[in-house]
Amino acid sequence: MLGYGNLIIVNHNEHYLSAYAHNRKILVQEGEDVKAGQVIAELGNSGTDRPKLHFEIRKNGNPVDPAHYLPAR
Repeated sequence: MLGYGNLIIVNHNEHYLSAYAHNRKILVQEGEDVKAGQVIAELGNSGTDRPKLHFEIRKNGNPVDPAHYLPAR
C-alpha cells in the first residue's frame, strides 16, 4: 500500500485486521504467527517526514474506532 512506508498487517481472524505503518524496522516475517505483547516493529518515519505510528483496525475491510478494541487507560 503506497504512502504507508514499512507496513505490517496482522490478520486476527476472517473479520479483523490491524495495521501498523511507518515503521523503521520490521521484526517479523510475512506469514509468521505473532502473540499479544510481542514486539513486531520499531517506530520510525518511513513514508513520512517525522517519526510516527499509523495504527488502524479494520472489521470486514472497513476502518473502525480502535478505542473500542484497546484496553482502558
